[in-house]
Amino acid sequence: MSKWPHLFLLLSGVGVLIVSGVAPHDRATWAAEVAPAVIGGAVLAAVYRRFRFTTLAYVLAWLFALILMVGGHYTYSRVPIGLWASDLLGLGRNHYDRLGHFFQGFAPAIIAREVLLRTSPLRPGKWLFVIVVAVCLAISACYEFVEWGVAAAFGAGSADFIGTQGDIWDAHWDMLLAMLGAIAAQLTLNRYHTRAVGRLTDN
Repeated sequence: MSKWPHLFLLLSGVGVLIVSGVAPHDRATWAAEVAPAVIGGAVLAAVYRRFRFTTLAYVLAWLFALILMVGGHYTYSRVPIGLWASDLLGLGRNHYDRLGHFFQGFAPAIIAREVLLRTSPLRPGKWLFVIVVAVCLAISACYEFVEWGVAAAFGAGSADFIGTQGDIWDAHWDMLLAMLGAIAAQLTLNRYHTRAVGRLTDN
């Protein structure tokens, strides 16, 4: 399998990260929002030689990282495409953060699925499906704990990072969308992903 697509994803991701860090709306919020992308990218790069994922997994991780970087640059409540959609559809709030939380389930679902398929006795089926959804829900819940901690530590100064936009059910929506993202990823990509894993492990 060629490494060039993976190198392109890495270099373009680093490029977008640099651009997103140019005059962001709030530097601290930018750093907090892009941190998961930076940490996740560093981990994937560090294990690349020992555990190379499918290109599908890398593409989804890259897309999720781009969503985080754009949200970090503007802050989620100010992302222009979200404001445009809100005005067009009369939504009353910027829903760009909802897209981010949907991908918080969608992308990790394929990564978790791949790790389980390649390192455990689990095979495609209902138990793999359920466990992957549970893993993604756990990741989402842990992120909500982080947001809670930031809110407790910094109070009103954390508003841009938390991004509730006045919605008291924001944390619940975030976890629901992550769960739906994990379910959607497996329903739409499981066959393709299983074949991709098979091709990778056969080499």
